Amino acid sequence: MDDLLFEKDGAVATLTLNRPERLNAITGAMLDRFSEAIGEADRDPEVRVVVITGAGRGFCSGLDLQDAAAGQGIGGAQGAAVMVQRFDLRNAPPVVLHELDKPTICALNGAAAGYGMDLALGCDIRIAADTAKLAPVFGKRGVVPESGGTWLLPRLLGWAKAAEIAFTGRILDAAACLELGLVNRVVPAELLAKEARALADEIAANAPLAVQATKRMMRLGLQEDFETNVHHVFLQLLPLFRTQDFQEGVRSFVEKRPGKFEGR
Repeated sequence: MDDLLFEKDGAVATLTLNRPERLNAITGAMLDRFSEAIGEADRDPEVRVVVITGAGRGFCSGLDLQDAAAGQGIGGAQGAAVMVQRFDLRNAPPVVLHELDKPTICALNGAAAGYGMDLALGCDIRIAADTAKLAPVFGKRGVVPESGGTWLLPRLLGWAKAAEIAFTGRILDAAACLELGLVNRVVPAELLAKEARALADEIAANAPLAVQATKRMMRLGLQEDFETNVHHVFLQLLPLFRTQDFQEGVRSFVEKRPGKFEGR
């Protein structure tokens, strides 16, 4: 569908929210397509990194409040009834994104408000344009950070800072996001796509099975004690020793050259 673009270029898949005239406000159809696209990237062995961005001057303004005000869409009366009937969060974008083992980079090209902020925070790495903003406006709209924000913010910032941001709903510009550690770096807007792609290519050049296993172990570590996680990491290490990528990693080290990994 045109509202969400899915493109592959080498080892990098790019998902672009594509309603620039509405600052990429989210619709139900976009949510469904987003989950499908993430699943497609997950199943494709050629894809090693996923970049998520928005078209135009905004990343994502959140759920489409104009539709909600008209009684339609996700927040409208009719939309609420549909959501109750389809209440199955296993395939919801925040869950699908969180469970994806392949690295994700958010190329934060503009304002990310509400749902858009949660979506950005759900990515592993965030590179922000100097024009980007995060807007935790949930309390100003009478809702909660329903798409991962209540789980992500305290883990990213600690309780006190997360509470201040979530409770006040203050808009954070790119500089404030960088100072807080909510984004990895801030770059000029015209260089954002280039910087995101360069980082994606750097990650994709590594052994994909090892990178994906590392992400999986990090995710498990958020809910395990140290001893349990070390045990799981060791069990993950054993099959990696038997991969062709491990052998290539050893050869490339000995031969002092970059590795050429095939994900096998």
